[in-house]
Amino acid sequence: MSISGPHGSRHAIGQVARPAKDATPQEKLRATAQQLQGVFVEQLFKAMRATVPEDGVFSGGQGEEMFRGLLDQRMSESVPEKWTGPHSLGEVIVRQLSLALPATPQTAAPLPEDR
Repeated sequence: MSISGPHGSRHAIGQVARPAKDATPQEKLRATAQQLQGVFVEQLFKAMRATVPEDGVFSGGQGEEMFRGLLDQRMSESVPEKWTGPHSLGEVIVRQLSLALPATPQTAAPLPEDR
């Protein structure tokens, strides 16, 4: 799968910026599913952090809040990379949404191997 940013590099705010212009519909769908996984993980971490009390002696103030946001963003990029195999969230999304793609030989891409 060919995924790149504006100049062939990774995007600064997300690991997957957009699929290449010559990408197949299946590759575009996979890239979008990976982005959706990142959003899901980021919201998951935000919800988990909301359950932790912030007051106390060891509160880091504004600096900690900024670092926490950057950490959550980085985690939202790296955690979905570990979710592989035919039963991962991204592959389930791809399988479900690929049913709506027009039937062409390019869209019948095999599932990635289970790592």
